[in-house]
Amino acid sequence: MTHAPLDPTLDEAPYDLQKHLGFELTHWDTDYARLALPIAPHLMNRAGIPHGGIYATLLDTVMGFAGCYTGTPEYKKLALTLSLTTNFLSRPKGQGLIAEGWRTGGGAKTFFAEGTITDETGEVIARGSGAFKYRATTL
Repeated sequence: MTHAPLDPTLDEAPYDLQKHLGFELTHWDTDYARLALPIAPHLMNRAGIPHGGIYATLLDTVMGFAGCYTGTPEYKKLALTLSLTTNFLSRPKGQGLIAEGWRTGGGAKTFFAEGTITDETGEVIARGSGAFKYRATTL
């Protein structure tokens, strides 16, 4: 499935963790989000591959974005993670990580999502699923 580039009016200023890790939101639409992260030395574990916490963070973030799309910068939805499952499948062969998330169901107060992390070679590195609760207030 091909997705249009991120609408520049929806691009939010990076928050501190995002700046530290270096990922960016590249696509965001109804029930879908995509993040990109270049592999860098500060992401590595002792074995010289990205730490598993990086994959969990990317999955948590991309799935949260997938469920919070509103289409307008004036109305933002925020969510809290209720549960997160991460399955580690492989190690990257390329130089960057691509995280994709899909809202798969839910209602007015909670939603469910699935996510996948690949690299630019197509190697599937991790998959995850989660349950999320919409915050009572919006920005």
